[in-house]
Amino acid sequence: MVAGHLQEKKGNYYIVLCYSVAGKNKTKWISTGLPIKGNKKKAEKMLYEARESFIQPVDPLDAASSDMLFTEFMKMWLAVAKTTVRTTTYSSYAAMTNNIIIPYFTDLKLSVKQIEAEHIQKFYLKQLERVSANSVIHYHAVLHRALKYAVKIKLIKYNPSDLVDKPKKVEFQGDYYNEKELYELFEAVRGTKIELPVVLASFYGLRRSEIVGLKWDAFDFEDNTFTIRHTMTTCTIDGKRILVKANLTKNKKSKRTLPLIEQFRDMLLSRSEYQNECRRVCGSCYNNEYLDYVCVDEMGNLIKPDYITQTFSKILERNELRHIRFHDLRHTSASMLLKHGIPMKNVQEWLGHSDFSTTANIYSHLDYAEKLNSAKAMEGGIGSALKLLA
Repeated sequence: MVAGHLQEKKGNYYIVLCYSVAGKNKTKWISTGLPIKGNKKKAEKMLYEARESFIQPVDPLDAASSDMLFTEFMKMWLAVAKTTVRTTTYSSYAAMTNNIIIPYFTDLKLSVKQIEAEHIQKFYLKQLERVSANSVIHYHAVLHRALKYAVKIKLIKYNPSDLVDKPKKVEFQGDYYNEKELYELFEAVRGTKIELPVVLASFYGLRRSEIVGLKWDAFDFEDNTFTIRHTMTTCTIDGKRILVKANLTKNKKSKRTLPLIEQFRDMLLSRSEYQNECRRVCGSCYNNEYLDYVCVDEMGNLIKPDYITQTFSKILERNELRHIRFHDLRHTSASMLLKHGIPMKNVQEWLGHSDFSTTANIYSHLDYAEKLNSAKAMEGGIGSALKLLA
């Protein structure tokens, strides 16, 4: 069990864990969320649990000198990866490693040096019995990165995952609502906590993380524009669901400035006044942590990403609307743009896709306007010849 103690800071108890990696002493601070007064026993219990569950980071140099099991190597790699990638990326790596990869390879009892392409190939085939090819491709990405690190620290001489055949990726086609369905949806969410998120996703095609991350300083009410530059996501770390704030977007193109149309401008100004009134009425009960954010409830609490997704599904079911995912509202936005003749390149910029091919691959089947133009061009070229066949 790692060493640790309680520390008082800003009127609350904090857990301080002390450990050593590569001969260097390190500390990890964990907030208990408990005020000092009357909570010492609770804090001590949390300290004990934190010390007991803490996973000691492994020094890669020590690992490289031993013939460790592949499953132990994956745990070690996760500890390293945690310091090199975004929190949300690490959460995804950890879920696939701990829930899928390690359980499968545990019974094989293979060392990392014994892992061959055939073991990985059999793993993929086994997973294809229960999940899609796209999921297996994600597993491959994790294994490839982990084994690449094993080569780097000289545990193995080559990456066996390079010799494995990945399953063919299944191209994704998002679902979407037509105009009638969208109108019915707007009626269903009117007055609910997710009204604004639904409208923003449908009209501007914003991602859920972009909607929850919207701050008031993103809006320029003089020039009637707003900029997507801050996101808020949720992920699971060490079994706990946490919020991750980031002053960055999914990719460079996702940071974009969009026009603020009159209806949204009025809606947002009205919302700002309502939030100020709620804050005045609630007084000290109002949550001041999210004052900068647009999507909060009447008590100032952030409308969290998971709440949006869950509530959206419940509203569809309650109002007998066709089931789609919340993210499909983004596809709905794209389908509306393409239906009204907006070029694919403009749709890419509107949605904030990293490159044109992403937009084209997802929405080419919806680009009816371009197909109609092509048909008219062909009609002009060989239309007279076709008449001879009539």
